[in-house]
Amino acid sequence: MTPNALQLACALAAALLCAGGAAAQSVSLGGSLGDKALLMIDGAPRTLAVGQTFQGVKLVGVTGSEAMVEFGGQRVTLRLGQAQVNLGGTASAGTGSQIVLSAGSGGHFVTQGSINGKAVSFLVDTGATHVSLSQTVAEQIGLDYRSGQRSVGNTANGQVAVYHVTLDTVRIGDVQVYNVEAAVLPPGLERVLLGNSFLTRFQMKRENDKMTLDKRP
Repeated sequence: MTPNALQLACALAAALLCAGGAAAQSVSLGGSLGDKALLMIDGAPRTLAVGQTFQGVKLVGVTGSEAMVEFGGQRVTLRLGQAQVNLGGTASAGTGSQIVLSAGSGGHFVTQGSINGKAVSFLVDTGATHVSLSQTVAEQIGLDYRSGQRSVGNTANGQVAVYHVTLDTVRIGDVQVYNVEAAVLPPGLERVLLGNSFLTRFQMKRENDKMTLDKRP
């Protein structure tokens, strides 16, 4: 190998290491804060500042509900709540079968995803019967919850109105499920509780701070 070829090989190896190892296959935008963006890279959350690279995905710019990333010399604009994008430029169909989550502060599993194509923040709650969201979040994503079945629930503050609806789609990363039962509650919940109407669609395994959900056939 010539000296120039050796230098080139070393440079390529260093670039791969800086990129975080294997090249990413898919990416979506989960949120943003200043010059940082929460990207879902191959279904796992990763916060990058402008100029940083992970698995070959470089964050070029971020403005509110959009982020621009560069991969393999091509630039792709990601929009908040948009489906996971294959890095060939085509939107993913949500046919993935596995979700891997990492515990955050307090041991809670929090992740970005979408309901009916609209971006939301989920909190895994194995004690919740249904996916549960507040009326505030429901209105933000355009969910017509008042046409759902109304019932009365008991809380520490007395009785409250609960609306039971069916969500067309619930998606995390490249995994999408359909026709998910949900409960819409009075304002107060900041995140959507990812309850058993979603979780029972998966085989769940937890190891320390890692939770793996494998979609049932």
